[in-house]
Amino acid sequence: MKKLLSAVLATALIVSMLSGCAGASADTAATQSNASDTSAVSSDSSDQASTGAATFKIGGIGPITGGAAVYGLAVMNAAQIAIDEINAAGGINGYQVEYNFQDDELDNEKSVNAYNTLKDWGMQILMGTVTSGCCVAVASETAKDNMFQITPSGSAVDCIANPNVFQVCFTDPNQGIAAADYIADNGVASKVAVIYDSSDVYSSGIYAKFAEEATAKGLEIVSAEAFTADNKTDFSVQLQKAQENGAELVFLPIYYTEASLILSQADKMGYATKFFGCDGLDGILGVENFDASLAEGVMLLTPFAADATDDATKAFVAEYNKRFGENPNQFAADAYDAVYTIKAILEAGNVDPSMSVSDICEKCKSGMTSVSIDGLTGLGMTWSADGAVNKAPKAMEIKGGEYKLIQ
Repeated sequence: MKKLLSAVLATALIVSMLSGCAGASADTAATQSNASDTSAVSSDSSDQASTGAATFKIGGIGPITGGAAVYGLAVMNAAQIAIDEINAAGGINGYQVEYNFQDDELDNEKSVNAYNTLKDWGMQILMGTVTSGCCVAVASETAKDNMFQITPSGSAVDCIANPNVFQVCFTDPNQGIAAADYIADNGVASKVAVIYDSSDVYSSGIYAKFAEEATAKGLEIVSAEAFTADNKTDFSVQLQKAQENGAELVFLPIYYTEASLILSQADKMGYATKFFGCDGLDGILGVENFDASLAEGVMLLTPFAADATDDATKAFVAEYNKRFGENPNQFAADAYDAVYTIKAILEAGNVDPSMSVSDICEKCKSGMTSVSIDGLTGLGMTWSADGAVNKAPKAMEIKGGEYKLIQ
Protein backbone atom coordinates (compact mmCIF):
# COMPACT_ATOMS: atom_id res chain seq x y z
CA MET A 1 0.00 0.00 0.00
CA LYS A 2 2.89 2.35 0.78
CA LYS A 3 4.38 1.65 -2.63
CA LEU A 4 1.04 2.28 -4.30
CA LEU A 5 0.55 5.56 -2.42
CA SER A 6 4.06 6.68 -3.40
CA ALA A 7 3.35 5.93 -7.06
CA VAL A 8 0.10 7.89 -6.99
CA LEU A 9 1.78 10.90 -5.36
CA ALA A 10 4.61 10.78 -7.92
CA THR A 11 2.15 10.66 -10.80
CA ALA A 12 0.21 13.61 -9.38
CA LEU A 13 3.44 15.61 -9.09
CA ILE A 14 4.35 14.89 -12.74
CA VAL A 15 0.88 15.92 -13.96
CA SER A 16 1.15 19.13 -11.94
CA MET A 17 4.53 19.92 -13.50
CA LEU A 18 3.23 19.23 -17.01
CA SER A 19 0.23 21.49 -16.40
CA GLY A 20 2.61 24.26 -15.46
CA CYS A 21 4.52 23.77 -18.71
CA ALA A 22 1.28 23.90 -20.69
CA GLY A 23 0.41 27.17 -19.03
CA ALA A 24 3.79 28.62 -19.94
CA SER A 25 3.34 27.47 -23.53
CA ALA A 26 -0.04 29.16 -23.69
CA ASP A 27 1.58 32.46 -22.82
CA THR A 28 4.36 32.07 -25.34
CA ALA A 29 4.20 34.51 -28.27
CA ALA A 30 3.99 33.27 -31.86
CA THR A 31 7.23 32.31 -33.50
CA GLN A 32 8.28 34.15 -36.62
CA SER A 33 8.17 32.44 -40.03
CA ASN A 34 11.39 30.86 -41.26
CA ALA A 35 11.87 31.34 -45.00
CA SER A 36 13.76 28.06 -45.28
CA ASP A 37 10.77 26.07 -44.03
CA THR A 38 8.11 24.84 -46.45
CA SER A 39 5.35 26.05 -44.15
CA ALA A 40 4.82 28.73 -41.57
CA VAL A 41 2.16 29.01 -38.90
CA SER A 42 1.53 32.51 -37.65
CA SER A 43 0.42 31.82 -34.11
CA ASP A 44 0.97 29.18 -31.46
CA SER A 45 -2.38 27.41 -31.08
CA SER A 46 -1.69 26.26 -27.51
CA ASP A 47 -3.88 29.05 -26.09
CA GLN A 48 -6.83 27.89 -28.11
CA ALA A 49 -6.11 24.22 -27.54
CA SER A 50 -5.96 24.64 -23.78
CA THR A 51 -9.15 26.70 -23.55
CA GLY A 52 -11.13 25.00 -26.30
CA ALA A 53 -11.53 28.29 -28.18
CA ALA A 54 -11.78 28.20 -31.97
CA THR A 55 -9.47 30.02 -34.39
CA PHE A 56 -9.70 31.15 -37.97
CA LYS A 57 -7.35 29.12 -40.14
CA ILE A 58 -5.96 30.93 -43.18
CA GLY A 59 -3.69 29.10 -45.61
CA GLY A 60 -1.24 30.41 -48.18
CA ILE A 61 0.50 28.81 -51.16
CA GLY A 62 3.39 30.06 -53.27
CA PRO A 63 7.02 29.49 -54.28
CA ILE A 64 9.42 30.06 -51.39
CA THR A 65 12.18 28.01 -53.03
CA GLY A 66 13.32 28.06 -56.64
CA GLY A 67 13.50 30.76 -59.30
CA ALA A 68 10.32 32.59 -58.27
CA ALA A 69 10.98 32.48 -54.52
CA VAL A 70 11.19 36.27 -54.27
CA TYR A 71 7.45 36.42 -54.96
CA GLY A 72 6.40 33.70 -52.54
CA LEU A 73 8.64 34.86 -49.71
CA ALA A 74 7.30 38.41 -50.06
CA VAL A 75 3.71 37.18 -49.83
CA MET A 76 4.40 34.81 -46.94
CA ASN A 77 6.33 37.41 -44.95
CA ALA A 78 3.91 40.30 -45.42
CA ALA A 79 0.88 38.17 -44.62
CA GLN A 80 2.65 37.13 -41.42
CA ILE A 81 3.06 40.78 -40.44
CA ALA A 82 -0.63 41.47 -41.04
CA ILE A 83 -1.79 38.41 -39.09
CA ASP A 84 0.50 39.20 -36.17
CA GLU A 85 -0.94 42.73 -36.06
CA ILE A 86 -4.50 41.43 -36.19
CA ASN A 87 -3.91 38.87 -33.43
CA ALA A 88 -2.22 41.47 -31.24
CA ALA A 89 -5.24 43.75 -31.68
CA GLY A 90 -7.71 41.08 -30.58
CA GLY A 91 -8.14 38.97 -33.70
CA ILE A 92 -11.16 38.83 -36.01
CA ASN A 93 -14.55 38.98 -34.33
CA GLY A 94 -12.72 38.12 -31.12
CA TYR A 95 -11.03 35.01 -32.55
CA GLN A 96 -7.31 34.57 -33.13
CA VAL A 97 -5.95 33.65 -36.54
CA GLU A 98 -3.65 30.74 -37.44
CA TYR A 99 -1.60 30.94 -40.63
CA ASN A 100 0.02 28.13 -42.58
CA PHE A 101 2.00 28.79 -45.77
CA GLN A 102 3.03 25.96 -48.10
CA ASP A 103 5.74 25.95 -50.79
CA ASP A 104 4.65 24.98 -54.32
CA GLU A 105 7.99 25.67 -56.06
CA LEU A 106 6.08 27.32 -58.95
CA ASP A 107 4.71 23.92 -59.95
CA ASN A 108 0.97 23.42 -60.62
CA GLU A 109 0.86 19.84 -59.34
CA LYS A 110 2.77 20.72 -56.19
CA SER A 111 0.44 23.64 -55.65
CA VAL A 112 -2.58 21.33 -55.68
CA ASN A 113 -0.74 19.00 -53.28
CA ALA A 114 -0.09 21.97 -51.01
CA TYR A 115 -3.80 22.79 -51.10
CA ASN A 116 -4.66 19.28 -49.97
CA THR A 117 -2.11 19.54 -47.17
CA LEU A 118 -3.76 22.74 -45.99
CA LYS A 119 -7.20 21.16 -46.17
CA ASP A 120 -5.99 18.36 -43.90
CA TRP A 121 -4.70 21.06 -41.52
CA GLY A 122 -8.19 22.56 -41.38
CA MET A 123 -7.85 25.62 -43.63
CA GLN A 124 -11.02 27.68 -43.94
CA ILE A 125 -9.82 30.43 -46.32
CA LEU A 126 -7.03 30.40 -48.89
CA MET A 127 -4.91 33.51 -49.36
CA GLY A 128 -3.19 32.43 -52.57
CA THR A 129 -1.80 31.22 -54.72
CA VAL A 130 1.02 33.60 -55.59
CA THR A 131 1.46 32.88 -59.31
CA SER A 132 -1.17 32.70 -62.05
CA GLY A 133 -0.62 29.18 -63.39
CA CYS A 134 -0.70 27.61 -59.95
CA CYS A 135 -3.66 29.77 -58.99
CA VAL A 136 -5.72 28.50 -61.91
CA ALA A 137 -4.91 24.90 -60.96
CA VAL A 138 -5.82 25.39 -57.30
CA ALA A 139 -8.91 27.47 -58.08
CA SER A 140 -10.47 24.37 -59.64
CA GLU A 141 -10.09 22.64 -56.28
CA THR A 142 -11.41 25.52 -54.16
CA ALA A 143 -14.44 25.74 -56.47
CA LYS A 144 -15.26 22.08 -55.81
CA ASP A 145 -15.00 22.68 -52.06
CA ASN A 146 -16.67 26.11 -52.22
CA MET A 147 -13.78 27.54 -50.22
CA PHE A 148 -13.19 31.28 -50.35
CA GLN A 149 -9.96 32.15 -52.17
CA ILE A 150 -8.32 35.54 -52.53
CA THR A 151 -5.09 35.72 -54.51
CA PRO A 152 -2.70 38.58 -53.81
CA SER A 153 -0.85 38.26 -57.11
CA GLY A 154 -2.37 35.67 -59.46
CA SER A 155 -3.28 38.14 -62.19
CA ALA A 156 -4.58 35.94 -65.03
CA VAL A 157 -8.28 36.33 -65.80
CA ASP A 158 -8.66 32.55 -65.49
CA CYS A 159 -7.69 32.85 -61.81
CA ILE A 160 -11.10 34.38 -61.08
CA ALA A 161 -13.17 32.27 -63.47
CA ASN A 162 -15.02 30.78 -60.50
CA PRO A 163 -17.27 32.89 -58.24
CA ASN A 164 -15.38 31.95 -55.05
CA VAL A 165 -12.08 33.58 -56.16
CA PHE A 166 -11.08 37.25 -55.98
CA GLN A 167 -7.89 39.15 -56.84
CA VAL A 168 -6.04 41.91 -54.98
CA CYS A 169 -3.70 42.51 -57.92
CA PHE A 170 -4.66 43.89 -61.32
CA THR A 171 -5.87 41.45 -63.94
CA ASP A 172 -3.51 40.88 -66.85
CA PRO A 173 -5.73 42.71 -69.36
CA ASN A 174 -5.90 45.75 -67.09
CA GLN A 175 -2.11 45.78 -66.78
CA GLY A 176 -1.73 45.68 -70.55
CA ILE A 177 -4.22 48.49 -71.06
CA ALA A 178 -2.71 50.64 -68.30
CA ALA A 179 0.82 50.17 -69.67
CA ALA A 180 -0.19 51.25 -73.19
CA ASP A 181 -2.11 54.22 -71.82
CA TYR A 182 0.83 55.36 -69.71
CA ILE A 183 3.36 55.09 -72.53
CA ALA A 184 1.10 56.97 -74.95
CA ASP A 185 -0.33 59.58 -72.58
CA ASN A 186 3.08 60.52 -71.20
CA GLY A 187 4.94 60.49 -74.52
CA VAL A 188 7.39 57.84 -73.33
CA ALA A 189 7.76 56.41 -76.86
CA SER A 190 5.94 56.14 -80.16
CA LYS A 191 7.63 53.03 -81.61
CA VAL A 192 7.42 49.98 -79.36
CA ALA A 193 8.75 46.43 -79.54
CA VAL A 194 7.34 43.63 -77.39
CA ILE A 195 9.07 40.52 -76.06
CA TYR A 196 6.66 38.14 -74.33
CA ASP A 197 6.25 34.53 -73.19
CA SER A 198 3.59 32.89 -75.35
CA SER A 199 3.57 29.81 -73.10
CA ASP A 200 2.63 31.81 -69.99
CA VAL A 201 -0.92 33.00 -69.28
CA TYR A 202 0.36 36.04 -67.38
CA SER A 203 2.60 37.28 -70.17
CA SER A 204 0.38 36.47 -73.15
CA GLY A 205 -2.67 37.93 -71.39
CA ILE A 206 -0.95 41.27 -70.80
CA TYR A 207 0.45 41.37 -74.33
CA ALA A 208 -2.91 40.76 -76.02
CA LYS A 209 -4.59 43.77 -74.37
CA PHE A 210 -1.47 45.91 -74.64
CA ALA A 211 -1.43 45.39 -78.41
CA GLU A 212 -5.09 46.39 -78.75
CA GLU A 213 -4.76 49.48 -76.59
CA ALA A 214 -1.45 50.53 -78.16
CA THR A 215 -3.08 50.56 -81.60
CA ALA A 216 -6.03 52.55 -80.28
CA LYS A 217 -3.63 55.06 -78.72
CA GLY A 218 -1.60 55.52 -81.89
CA LEU A 219 1.49 53.63 -80.77
CA GLU A 220 3.33 51.67 -83.44
CA ILE A 221 4.32 48.13 -82.49
CA VAL A 222 7.36 47.60 -84.71
CA SER A 223 7.99 44.02 -83.58
CA ALA A 224 6.30 41.50 -81.30
CA GLU A 225 8.49 38.49 -80.63
CA ALA A 226 7.59 35.55 -78.43
CA PHE A 227 9.56 32.94 -76.52
CA THR A 228 8.41 29.89 -74.58
CA ALA A 229 9.25 28.12 -71.35
CA ASP A 230 11.42 25.72 -73.35
CA ASN A 231 13.43 28.51 -74.97
CA LYS A 232 14.00 31.38 -72.58
CA THR A 233 17.73 31.90 -72.33
CA ASP A 234 18.75 33.39 -75.67
CA PHE A 235 16.91 36.57 -76.68
CA SER A 236 19.32 37.76 -79.37
CA VAL A 237 16.81 37.33 -82.20
CA GLN A 238 14.05 39.24 -80.40
CA LEU A 239 16.41 42.07 -79.46
CA GLN A 240 17.89 42.25 -82.95
CA LYS A 241 14.45 42.70 -84.50
CA ALA A 242 13.56 45.42 -82.00
CA GLN A 243 16.79 47.26 -82.78
CA GLU A 244 16.53 46.86 -86.56
CA ASN A 245 12.95 48.15 -86.56
CA GLY A 246 13.84 51.28 -84.62
CA ALA A 247 12.02 50.54 -81.35
CA GLU A 248 12.32 53.43 -78.91
CA LEU A 249 11.04 51.22 -76.10
CA VAL A 250 10.86 47.48 -75.47
CA PHE A 251 7.80 46.38 -73.53
CA LEU A 252 8.44 43.33 -71.31
CA PRO A 253 5.23 41.79 -69.91
CA ILE A 254 7.30 39.01 -68.33
CA TYR A 255 8.89 37.96 -65.05
CA TYR A 256 12.10 39.44 -63.74
CA THR A 257 14.31 36.39 -64.31
CA GLU A 258 13.93 36.47 -68.09
CA ALA A 259 13.97 40.28 -68.05
CA SER A 260 17.39 40.27 -66.38
CA LEU A 261 18.73 38.09 -69.20
CA ILE A 262 17.25 40.41 -71.82
CA LEU A 263 18.86 43.47 -70.23
CA SER A 264 22.22 41.71 -70.00
CA GLN A 265 22.09 40.56 -73.62
CA ALA A 266 20.95 43.99 -74.86
CA ASP A 267 23.95 45.52 -73.11
CA LYS A 268 26.36 43.04 -74.70
CA MET A 269 25.06 43.82 -78.18
CA GLY A 270 25.23 47.55 -77.54
CA TYR A 271 21.48 48.09 -77.78
CA ALA A 272 20.59 51.02 -75.54
CA THR A 273 16.85 51.63 -75.37
CA LYS A 274 14.09 52.10 -72.82
CA PHE A 275 12.54 49.07 -71.16
CA PHE A 276 9.05 49.05 -69.64
CA GLY A 277 7.30 46.28 -67.73
CA CYS A 278 4.52 45.40 -65.33
CA ASP A 279 4.45 43.91 -61.84
CA GLY A 280 6.42 40.84 -62.95
CA LEU A 281 9.57 42.98 -63.13
CA ASP A 282 9.32 43.78 -59.44
CA GLY A 283 12.24 41.77 -58.04
CA ILE A 284 14.75 42.27 -60.85
CA LEU A 285 17.19 44.08 -58.55
CA GLY A 286 17.57 40.94 -56.47
CA VAL A 287 18.42 38.49 -59.26
CA GLU A 288 21.54 36.52 -58.40
CA ASN A 289 24.62 37.34 -60.53
CA PHE A 290 22.75 40.12 -62.35
CA ASP A 291 24.42 43.52 -62.73
CA ALA A 292 21.67 45.66 -61.22
CA SER A 293 23.11 48.79 -62.85
CA LEU A 294 21.73 47.47 -66.16
CA ALA A 295 18.22 47.99 -64.78
CA GLU A 296 18.81 51.71 -64.31
CA GLY A 297 15.97 53.61 -65.97
CA VAL A 298 13.70 50.58 -66.33
CA MET A 299 10.06 51.60 -65.83
CA LEU A 300 7.19 49.47 -64.58
CA LEU A 301 3.61 49.81 -63.45
CA THR A 302 2.82 48.59 -59.98
CA PRO A 303 0.22 49.48 -57.33
CA PHE A 304 2.82 49.93 -54.57
CA ALA A 305 5.82 52.17 -54.04
CA ALA A 306 8.04 51.46 -51.02
CA ASP A 307 9.24 55.07 -51.02
CA ALA A 308 5.72 56.52 -50.69
CA THR A 309 5.41 58.95 -47.80
CA ASP A 310 1.99 58.07 -46.37
CA ASP A 311 1.99 56.81 -42.78
CA ALA A 312 0.67 53.33 -43.60
CA THR A 313 3.37 52.65 -46.17
CA LYS A 314 6.14 54.01 -43.97
CA ALA A 315 5.02 51.84 -41.04
CA PHE A 316 4.77 48.71 -43.20
CA VAL A 317 8.15 49.26 -44.86
CA ALA A 318 9.79 49.88 -41.48
CA GLU A 319 8.34 46.69 -39.99
CA TYR A 320 9.23 44.61 -43.05
CA ASN A 321 12.78 45.95 -42.97
CA LYS A 322 13.04 45.23 -39.26
CA ARG A 323 11.95 41.61 -39.67
CA PHE A 324 13.44 40.64 -43.01
CA GLY A 325 16.23 43.14 -43.71
CA GLU A 326 14.94 44.46 -47.04
CA ASN A 327 12.28 46.64 -48.60
CA PRO A 328 8.97 44.96 -49.41
CA ASN A 329 7.89 44.66 -53.04
CA GLN A 330 4.46 44.96 -54.60
CA PHE A 331 3.69 41.28 -53.94
CA ALA A 332 4.26 41.84 -50.24
CA ALA A 333 1.96 44.86 -50.20
CA ASP A 334 -0.78 42.99 -52.06
CA ALA A 335 -0.55 40.12 -49.55
CA TYR A 336 -0.77 42.53 -46.61
CA ASP A 337 -3.88 44.07 -48.16
CA ALA A 338 -5.33 40.61 -48.85
CA VAL A 339 -5.18 39.64 -45.17
CA TYR A 340 -6.82 42.87 -44.05
CA THR A 341 -9.48 42.40 -46.73
CA ILE A 342 -10.23 38.96 -45.29
CA LYS A 343 -10.54 40.55 -41.86
CA ALA A 344 -12.97 43.18 -43.18
CA ILE A 345 -15.29 40.73 -44.91
CA LEU A 346 -15.31 38.28 -41.99
CA GLU A 347 -16.27 41.12 -39.69
CA ALA A 348 -18.87 42.46 -42.12
CA GLY A 349 -20.50 39.03 -42.24
CA ASN A 350 -20.15 38.43 -38.49
CA VAL A 351 -18.44 35.13 -39.32
CA ASP A 352 -17.12 32.79 -36.64
CA PRO A 353 -14.80 29.78 -37.03
CA SER A 354 -17.51 27.24 -36.17
CA MET A 355 -19.19 27.84 -39.52
CA SER A 356 -18.59 25.43 -42.38
CA VAL A 357 -16.07 26.24 -45.10
CA SER A 358 -18.92 26.65 -47.59
CA ASP A 359 -20.92 28.96 -45.33
CA ILE A 360 -17.83 31.09 -44.69
CA CYS A 361 -17.28 31.27 -48.45
CA GLU A 362 -20.81 32.51 -49.09
CA LYS A 363 -20.44 35.22 -46.44
CA CYS A 364 -17.10 36.28 -47.90
CA LYS A 365 -18.38 36.41 -51.47
CA SER A 366 -21.19 38.70 -50.36
CA GLY A 367 -18.80 40.87 -48.36
CA MET A 368 -16.33 41.34 -51.21
CA THR A 369 -18.81 43.26 -53.34
CA SER A 370 -19.80 45.57 -50.51
CA VAL A 371 -16.54 46.53 -48.74
CA SER A 372 -14.21 49.39 -49.59
CA ILE A 373 -10.62 49.00 -48.44
CA ASP A 374 -7.97 51.65 -47.95
CA GLY A 375 -4.83 49.59 -48.37
CA LEU A 376 -1.17 49.90 -49.20
CA THR A 377 -1.90 49.23 -52.87
CA GLY A 378 -4.90 51.49 -53.27
CA LEU A 379 -7.36 53.78 -51.54
CA GLY A 380 -11.04 52.91 -51.74
CA MET A 381 -10.40 49.50 -53.32
CA THR A 382 -13.60 47.74 -54.36
CA TRP A 383 -14.41 44.46 -56.06
CA SER A 384 -16.92 43.44 -58.67
CA ALA A 385 -18.74 40.12 -58.59
CA ASP A 386 -16.38 38.76 -61.26
CA GLY A 387 -13.54 38.91 -58.72
CA ALA A 388 -11.55 41.81 -60.22
CA VAL A 389 -10.30 44.69 -58.09
CA ASN A 390 -10.74 48.36 -58.88
CA LYS A 391 -7.71 50.53 -58.01
CA ALA A 392 -5.20 52.80 -59.72
CA PRO A 393 -1.66 51.76 -60.75
CA LYS A 394 1.51 53.72 -59.99
CA ALA A 395 4.46 54.25 -62.33
CA MET A 396 7.89 53.35 -61.00
CA GLU A 397 11.40 53.86 -62.34
CA ILE A 398 14.59 52.20 -61.13
CA LYS A 399 17.02 54.91 -60.07
CA GLY A 400 20.23 54.47 -58.12
CA GLY A 401 19.47 50.81 -57.55
CA GLU A 402 16.05 51.49 -56.02
CA TYR A 403 12.43 51.54 -57.17
CA LYS A 404 11.31 55.17 -57.23
CA LEU A 405 7.77 56.47 -57.63
CA ILE A 406 7.42 58.71 -60.68
CA GLN A 407 5.71 61.86 -59.47
